[in-house]
Amino acid sequence: MSGGLRTHIARRASQAGLSIDPVVADKLAAYVELLARWNKTVNLTALELTPPTDDAIDRLLIEPLVAAFRIDPADRIVIDVGSGGGSPAIPMKIAAPRLEMTLVESRLKKAAFLREAVRHLELTEVDVENRRLEELAARVDLRGQADIVTLRAVTPTVDLWGSIERLLRTGGRVFWFGGRPDPACAPAMTALFGKATTETISTPPRSQLSILQV
Repeated sequence: MSGGLRTHIARRASQAGLSIDPVVADKLAAYVELLARWNKTVNLTALELTPPTDDAIDRLLIEPLVAAFRIDPADRIVIDVGSGGGSPAIPMKIAAPRLEMTLVESRLKKAAFLREAVRHLELTEVDVENRRLEELAARVDLRGQADIVTLRAVTPTVDLWGSIERLLRTGGRVFWFGGRPDPACAPAMTALFGKATTETISTPPRSQLSILQV
């Protein structure tokens, strides 16, 4: 494993006001290295990984780490929508191993990467669901169970917001990375989520986290 990559991660974390444990830094570096290898044949991210740029480290790792500090002590069950290359879900799991994560990815090759990442990083209590979120939300046993739903690089539709709302418990939250409401879906989002805050979570300033609460 590249010591230079661990140093790069630690430096970017420090600039975001974070101090990360060396074990966490090692796992984050291992995740980025695996992502870079798979990205050569499977389109997992458009971010530059050979070597990773500051922007790639910030988007893939630092933003999820900052978000992990927004997790309440009682939060445990997290569902990640459109998991793709694994961020924000995998870095959040590395930072908060007590979380039970469900990674939802409808594309087969990306789901295969996620399963390999879970195996390679020896992550426990992580389930990869190769299906659409709407299918998952139809399961009666999952309704009202999630403490947090995360999403990034997903354009939410009215139906998707409805599926997310069905999965969240009362008082549950959505962590929406870089979220920009579609005007056509804004009324549905407002009707479902009564409380919303948006904050800048890392450099560059366009990086934002919107937190919506049922």
